[in-house]
Amino acid sequence: MASNTTLETLLRRDRVIVTAGLVGVAALGWAYMLYLARGMAVMDMGTDMAMPQMQAWGVVDLTLLFVMWAVMMVAMMVPSASPLILMLAAANRKRREREDPLVPTGLFLGGYLLVWTAFSAVATAAQWGLHATAMLSPAMVGTSPVLGGLLLTLAGVFQFTSLKRACLSHCRSPLGFVMSHWRDGRGGAVRMGLEHGLYCVGCCWILMALLFVAGVMNLVWVAAISLFVLAEKVLPRGDLVGKLGGVVLLVAGLVMLR
Repeated sequence: MASNTTLETLLRRDRVIVTAGLVGVAALGWAYMLYLARGMAVMDMGTDMAMPQMQAWGVVDLTLLFVMWAVMMVAMMVPSASPLILMLAAANRKRREREDPLVPTGLFLGGYLLVWTAFSAVATAAQWGLHATAMLSPAMVGTSPVLGGLLLTLAGVFQFTSLKRACLSHCRSPLGFVMSHWRDGRGGAVRMGLEHGLYCVGCCWILMALLFVAGVMNLVWVAAISLFVLAEKVLPRGDLVGKLGGVVLLVAGLVMLR
């Protein structure tokens, strides 16, 4: 009985610590994005903020852009991964009651974010290409109705594909993922993070591409996509939410292409 009580106390403590850490990481990401958005708002006044300039970009500009994307992915995706991370911390504690589960949990998060960092590099390259062809405005908003319509249409269609369903099923079932992908040790935690990150990117990549439609730094649009991703993953009928969202995206894309 005493042992069970001790374990329950440790599990509650771990949950509080991990939750506080996840909230802190996401909050820092959103704070940085607000800082960048403010920088864009005052750019015309000559204030030099940590944003890439809109003339031909050099290494510094591309680095700033990459950092922006990487931080944005942290802010957007950590909340939706939180249920799995909390379950992983509890599973680590139960399997090794006397060992601290925070290290493997942190390594899992590191592996997960490493995948999204790689995605950020791809997004940076895509934005550089759009910038070079003048398909993004100085406010980082898409200027081509054709591009916007195609992205919206593709995002709507993708919501009904088997790849979307397969990846989303792993994201929606934290217990199932832990049971089927469990790896022991610190290296195993990183590998699990990488695997979950790949499923998550496979599920959400086209939704992130929609940032090129209404504005990469349009925080209302960023928040809307974040909430949609979260709803897909955590609500009891998140799959239905995804399909309804797919219909809306498809209709919006076809209207823009008219």
